[in-house]
Amino acid sequence: MIIKTFIEPPIDNNNYLLIDEESKEAALVDCSAVDGRIAEELDAQGAKLRYILLTHGHFDHVAGIRPDMGQTLTPTLSLGEGARTQLVMHKSDLDWLKKTNQYLPMFGMPEITIPEIDIFVKDGDILKLGESEIKVIHTPGHTQGGVCYLVDGKLFSGDTIFRESVGRCDLEGGNFDQIVESITKKIFTLPEDVLIYPGHGRMTSVGWEKEHNRFM
Repeated sequence: MIIKTFIEPPIDNNNYLLIDEESKEAALVDCSAVDGRIAEELDAQGAKLRYILLTHGHFDHVAGIRPDMGQTLTPTLSLGEGARTQLVMHKSDLDWLKKTNQYLPMFGMPEITIPEIDIFVKDGDILKLGESEIKVIHTPGHTQGGVCYLVDGKLFSGDTIFRESVGRCDLEGGNFDQIVESITKKIFTLPEDVLIYPGHGRMTSVGWEKEHNRFM
């Protein structure tokens, strides 16, 4: 699995491009800005974008979504006749997605056309990326629809857990006790060598966070 990180302004979100080396199918975890580098990487790898996987619905994780996203990010490639890039999220964060344009102007960002979600996922769902499996882990607490995506021993955690920290819980739908439960019961039960790729900041691991995360 090829993993490329794109740090996007204005809040330095981590967006991750995952490419299955055998099938050349790709998934983008979160989409914070329109970034031509992603399209260039897809072309360089000869890959096609199958999914945009949203970890949650906050504006800074969805601001780069455009109606023609599949065409923009795969300008010379095709998923196949009648196929297109599919947008994925948990249904409990749909209201946050719909409110995106309330927040974008505050950060000098252009409004977007609120997209339709193709796939609503729930805890335990599996998405296929070539021969790889992406497991959905529902981790409410930062938002009610927050999810992590686990693939090949790597956890893409959005704003649920950061290096030695956790996502803020003081926004609508946030709940500190809930995020602690999500982390202890769903993330800390994973093998300690699972690498964590958070929505902001540096990569970490399950083992490191069990030892050093001050909120746990």
